Amino acid sequence: MSDVKQEWPLWEVFVRSKSGLDHKHCGSLHAADPKMAIQMARDVYTRRQEGTSVWVVRSDQIVASDPGEKDMFFDPAEDKVYRHPTFYALPKSVDHM
Repeated sequence: MSDVKQEWPLWEVFVRSKSGLDHKHCGSLHAADPKMAIQMARDVYTRRQEGTSVWVVRSDQIVASDPGEKDMFFDPAEDKVYRHPTFYALPKSVDHM
């Protein structure tokens, strides 16, 4: 028998404060399963009824870009002239843009 204690998985918690707004990451917690994660997230991150929706995602299921490859994902648009609105004239009705 192993002496290594098995830890519950880590979950990332996202809360939507009002209808129509984005879910915002508000923290992490350990829970045994999705149901427990939702219940714990509600108890910890929405104590004052500030949420309308809660998402929980297992941390090991999140795929993220590598910060070392930042230039590949977020390079400046200066070399992409097709992204600039220079190929057409704006109508007078939207001249304030």
